[in-house]
Amino acid sequence: MRVLALLDGTLADPDSPQIRVEDLGLMRGDGVFETILVVDGKPRELTPHLDRLDRSAAMLDMQPPPRAEFERAVDLVIGNWTGGQEFALKLVYTRGVEGGDGTPTGFALGMEIGAKVLKQRVEGLSAVTLDRGIDANLADRAPWLLLGAKSLSYAINMAALREAERRGAAEVVFTTSDGSVLEGPTSTLILVRGKTLVTPPSKLGILPGTTQYALFRAAERAGWTVLVEPIQTGELYDAEGVFLASSVRKITRVTVLDGKQLPDSSALLTELQGLYESEY
Repeated sequence: MRVLALLDGTLADPDSPQIRVEDLGLMRGDGVFETILVVDGKPRELTPHLDRLDRSAAMLDMQPPPRAEFERAVDLVIGNWTGGQEFALKLVYTRGVEGGDGTPTGFALGMEIGAKVLKQRVEGLSAVTLDRGIDANLADRAPWLLLGAKSLSYAINMAALREAERRGAAEVVFTTSDGSVLEGPTSTLILVRGKTLVTPPSKLGILPGTTQYALFRAAERAGWTVLVEPIQTGELYDAEGVFLASSVRKITRVTVLDGKQLPDSSALLTELQGLYESEY
């Protein structure tokens, strides 16, 4: 099932053409997006997602996304969803048609969550580390590279996932060229040391995670220590748990990294999932 809402407040047929071939989001990946988890008719972390959409658009020198129109589109999709209890809601905002009048393109699309993701939530996944080809200071030194923007230009991320599959894994953990951990192609990495949760800082040029932030809020209230600090790749192999967090995957454990079996973190996963769900 899919539900498509446009920014003018109307529903559209997702099986009919909606995007012009000259749209810069299609032609050049010149746009931004967010993916939100909706559970029982309630969008999780909607305000942080819209804030991040604003931030990404500003990094691309785009017009500010019209928040009221996006909120209306979100409500339209949710109000017309008749599928399962959970679904993914994608917000897309492009620079518009090349050579047009400058009007951006925007829409909200509700989609079912794939069986692969649901299975990985329960069973975990294998991952490989891949060099992202950047250093820890590149985001500050070269802001035009848009590191940390959630843009539509996801070809590198998808290529990395294909490389992981060629290596017999399902996911990727990106690293800097000097061995600092970054993030997954569509997720935030969280490492567990005792009663401490650690995630890499966004200043490295990675996307601030909305799901990671929700988990950290709940964990801190429950007495955990939460840290945002650099992680070296070598720390992952002996950690008590390595997890990937994103809106749709929620909290998913990494069971194998670079062909090495990681410590069993299934009990830890249950605890972290409980903390995350306690936010809602």
